[in-house]
Amino acid sequence: MRVILDRIRGNQLFELVFIVAIAIGLALSVQAYAVKPYRIPSASMLPTLKVGDRVLVNRFSHRLGAEPKVGQVVVFTPPKGADTMPAQCGVPNRSGRACPRPTPAKSSTTFVKRVVAVGGDTISISGGHVIRNGVREQDGYTLPCGSAAACNLPTPIRIPAGEVFMMGDNRGNSDDSRFWGPIPVDWVIGQATVRYWPPTRLGTP
Repeated sequence: MRVILDRIRGNQLFELVFIVAIAIGLALSVQAYAVKPYRIPSASMLPTLKVGDRVLVNRFSHRLGAEPKVGQVVVFTPPKGADTMPAQCGVPNRSGRACPRPTPAKSSTTFVKRVVAVGGDTISISGGHVIRNGVREQDGYTLPCGSAAACNLPTPIRIPAGEVFMMGDNRGNSDDSRFWGPIPVDWVIGQATVRYWPPTRLGTP
């Protein structure tokens, strides 16, 4: 009888360990391919995202070929040189316009910004506001830009097909596509869909 009970307990322990291992594997698979948490490291997306906020990023739809849309907050890999001081543009850039082309290689870091233009759009910047195809963006989510040179870039640039132009909501304090150019759609990791931490800031970015 004792031998039978020991076998039952052993089988139950094996089953529990097996179930836990499967659950961990599924959780890691979901994180790798579908949803992943990210912590906001800077103030470039104020007031939408504060330093220390955590967001869940939907990576699955982009793996299936979904195109980023204007207005979405996304996590992406910027071009190499985007995180240097000053940031590097892919071509010699003259004053009065945003950087029209990134450096060809990707950085090893990740950024979070808002998509403000997509391939085929023509944009300029006035007072920190994007003028896209002749129409000012509806940008109640931004902070005032101030008087920095990057707040006014009146010479239009055209976003190449298959690329997107990123800007932080804190327009006067954001290193974004104005300095290092639009990025290929393939460099977008996914859309930030839920701000889940802290609980008092639960919502959509």
